[in-house]
Amino acid sequence: MKIFADYHTHTKYSGDAKGTIKDNVEAAKKKGLREIGISDHGPNHFFYGVKKKDIKKMRKEIDELNRVNSDIEVKFGLEANIISVDGKLDIDEEIKKELDILLAGYHFGSMPDKLVEGTKIHVYNLLSPHLPSIERKSRVINTKSVVEALYKNDIDILTHPGAKASIDTREIAKAAAANDTALEINSSHGYMTVDYIKIAMKEGAKFVISSDAHRPEDIANVDAGINRAIQAGLSVDRIINAED
Repeated sequence: MKIFADYHTHTKYSGDAKGTIKDNVEAAKKKGLREIGISDHGPNHFFYGVKKKDIKKMRKEIDELNRVNSDIEVKFGLEANIISVDGKLDIDEEIKKELDILLAGYHFGSMPDKLVEGTKIHVYNLLSPHLPSIERKSRVINTKSVVEALYKNDIDILTHPGAKASIDTREIAKAAAANDTALEINSSHGYMTVDYIKIAMKEGAKFVISSDAHRPEDIANVDAGINRAIQAGLSVDRIINAED
């Protein structure tokens, strides 16, 4: 099994990564990829994320790279933050229109749509590994927010489900399958786990294996994700960016 595309990569526009868009594209070409996604963090985060004023600049850069490169397709994406229990993302329709691919996930530090509600979610997720009663509550809230996001937004890839917050994998997988969203097997975070993949497989979900590279040299470093897919018995035809 090998991947022909890495749809989850970050650049300097993310604020927490190294390398330019061109650097990522050149690295992807050296690794033999046919497609690459530039999927920097969404704008509503306390510490990092794309600035809205840079969206059109990024679009222009990617269009130019596609014009001069015939051996690789560059897709403009964003890894949006899920910022409310009712599934709201931190990007508006104007930004969505510029994108080729939309990724979304939950991140600590994302600025919530509603302060009290969002603070509660973040605090619950910080405490849940240590307090079982809080973990159960946060699991319900997290699952609802992701399911709502999947139904209300045209999300292509749900990033690292389970890595940042406890979720009901089966419910997430059902919603992802119903909305044609790929669940990410993230090679950096270790999620989805083998057990999570097995659960999601039974619900008819499709998958994507990503590097989540924050440096150009880490693009297509997906052996960890491939190994988990193989351990789970996941067939290549269920993975949108893999081939034999």
